[in-house]
Parts: sequence; structure tokens; C-alpha cells
Amino acid sequence: MAFGDQPAYLRVAGDLRQKIAAGELPPHTRLPSQARIREQYGVSDTVALEARKVLMAEGLVEGRSGSGTYVREQPVPRALARTGYRMSDDSSPFRQEQADSRVKGTWESHSEQVPASAAIARRLRIARGDRVMRTEYLFRAGGEPVMLSTSWEPLALTARTPVVLPEEGPLAGRGVVERMAAIDLIVDNVTEEVGARPGLAAEALALGGVPGHCVVVIQRTYCAGGCPVETADVVVLAERYRVAYHLPVK
Repeated sequence: MAFGDQPAYLRVAGDLRQKIAAGELPPHTRLPSQARIREQYGVSDTVALEARKVLMAEGLVEGRSGSGTYVREQPVPRALARTGYRMSDDSSPFRQEQADSRVKGTWESHSEQVPASAAIARRLRIARGDRVMRTEYLFRAGGEPVMLSTSWEPLALTARTPVVLPEEGPLAGRGVVERMAAIDLIVDNVTEEVGARPGLAAEALALGGVPGHCVVVIQRTYCAGGCPVETADVVVLAERYRVAYHLPVK
């Protein structure tokens, strides 16, 4: 679609977006009021409102109750490195999921037994309703929440073993590969699928983002001899992270 054929609200949003990118409207600057936009661009109140909504949906501006709409400071995306499993002295879940080895991460977790949903059953190649151990994580770096992860492990494999709870027992927090090796399940393959979707309100609240803004979801599954032993969803805010794969050539 040619620029001149765009709806008026997109033309207005595009001009304001350009000013934000150029620094003419720097972070924390109040966006021109609806009346000002109407006068400046010669558009209706409806067009001015829709233009502001576009910029809000894109995460470029944010509304502040009783104050107006302001330009958001855009975070500099960090790399979320995906390099495969590396045995090390620190094979904690956080270390496996974050890129900067200088960052000392902490995490909170909660585990419970639940029936596998249809989607999780497909990923683990078990029957729907089979019992799994679900563990939810909130990872922090420098005290700030950075990542969510939910994992599922078939209880048919881990029940009545020392590793049934990922964060309790002799290998608490040591990661899937080491925990499974302790019960003679040798992880030899990891698959990942990367996608994006609008963030859920609960995810945004936990990560300090804006509900509806995009999140990146890494769907990861560990297998031992072709049998899935754990599957997980890793969730980060799309505006804060870029998934970076480093794959060796063999």
C-alpha cells in the first residue's frame, strides 16, 4: 500500500513514530495531546485517538493515569544464547537459560503433580491425563525478573526416584541432563521451537512488562534414546531479548 493510500490514523502514527525514532520525542517526553494532534495534522478526534492507540500497541508510548501519554524508554535487547548443553560446575536452570556468564541469577520455583494436557501429552509422547510433575520458575538477574519457565516431566519415569522434584533432593537445581543421568536416562538430544505471541496478563505482571505486548516462547524438549524426558516453555519479553543460536559445524 502506498503511503498516500494509508488510513489517516496510520499516517499520523507513522509520523509520530519517526519523531520518536529520531529523538525529536525522547523517552519520558509527553506525547502531543489528542487536541494537539488533531490541530497539527488536521484530523478528527477519532483519528488522533486511533493513532495514539497504534503507538501504545507497538510499545512506543505508555499512558500514565491522570497525567497523559509518554514516550517509553526502549530497552536494549540482550542475547538469549542457545548453544546446547555444556557440562560445567554450574548447570543450574538459570545458567542453562541465560547468555551472560557474568550474571549471577536466582530463581523461585514451585512444583506440583498434574494431569498432562493434550498439548503436553503430545510433546512428551504420553497419554492425555497421565501424571506429570509441573515446575514453574521465575528467574531473576540483578534482582530484576527476566524469564519465566514451566517444565513438565513424566512421573512414569521419575516417580519414586530421588529426582522426582527438580528443586529438591540430592541433585536439586542441577538441571535435566544430570538429574536424568542419575536414574540411568542419558539425554542425547534437545529440540527447540521458537515462536512469539501476545503476552498474558500474568506473564507481563511477573516480568514487569505490558499486557498484550509480544513474548518470545522457546518450546524445548529433552530426549533420552528418543524418549522425551522433559519439555518446557521458556518465556521472555520480546522487546528485551533476541534469541541467538550458535551452532557448531560438524
